[in-house]
Amino acid sequence: MTATTDLAALHSRPVPPLGSFSGTLVKLELRRLLRNRRTVIFTVVMPVIFFLLFGLNKSYADQAVGRGNVAALIMISMAIYGAMIATTSVGASVSIERSQGWSRQLRLTPLNPLAYVAAKLIVALLAGAVAIIAVYAAGLVTHKAHMPVSAWIAAGLIGWVGSLTFAAFGLFMGYLLPSENVMQILGPVLALLAILGGLWFPLDDDSVMGMIAKFTPMYGLAGLAHQPLVAGAFHISWLVNVVTWLVVFAAGAAWRFRKDTARV
Repeated sequence: MTATTDLAALHSRPVPPLGSFSGTLVKLELRRLLRNRRTVIFTVVMPVIFFLLFGLNKSYADQAVGRGNVAALIMISMAIYGAMIATTSVGASVSIERSQGWSRQLRLTPLNPLAYVAAKLIVALLAGAVAIIAVYAAGLVTHKAHMPVSAWIAAGLIGWVGSLTFAAFGLFMGYLLPSENVMQILGPVLALLAILGGLWFPLDDDSVMGMIAKFTPMYGLAGLAHQPLVAGAFHISWLVNVVTWLVVFAAGAAWRFRKDTARV
């Protein structure tokens, strides 16, 4: 009788508000991220180093570009690159958690799976913001990146919000790749996407690589983020590119997420 009563009480337990989503959950995920020194180095330190190496070159750093100079252009590119790696890393961390059995343990708790994913996305955006701020700080301290304040703000916000696409990409790959070394696999992929997005050097739109680049995930975000500085014509294809890839990656993550949670 007691066992039956306890079982009934268990099933009648009220569902936690917001699926157990809370600031504590976000803090926990953030601490897990900060403990990974490799992730911190590649998302914060490396983009700053790349800016210092390429953005301060005296032979071209002060050359005019749109409403600023080349140093500002490179700063924006490296900020986006850091945000891309940061958000992808956070999303892809689910692969490690799955291999260690952490995800399975969470599915046995009142935590709603969607709340878990929401926490991941919030932490991904926080990590992306830190990466962008770090590169921007380097640009301010060195006094080399010059562009209007409005361009600083607009480019940073566009790069930050747009990096959500790569958070979805990371989640998709995290659920798709059963590997503890998922970022070692994705590292070269992200480097290639950065190249095709024009973050490392300008691409000729009429070249073969330029034509291929238009259909890659970074192309639209790079165009949108650089536009406040370059002040050229706005191309709706940039926005379409970002939204399309966000939908594709989010749909892929949702598909793999449902298959993963169905196992319990």
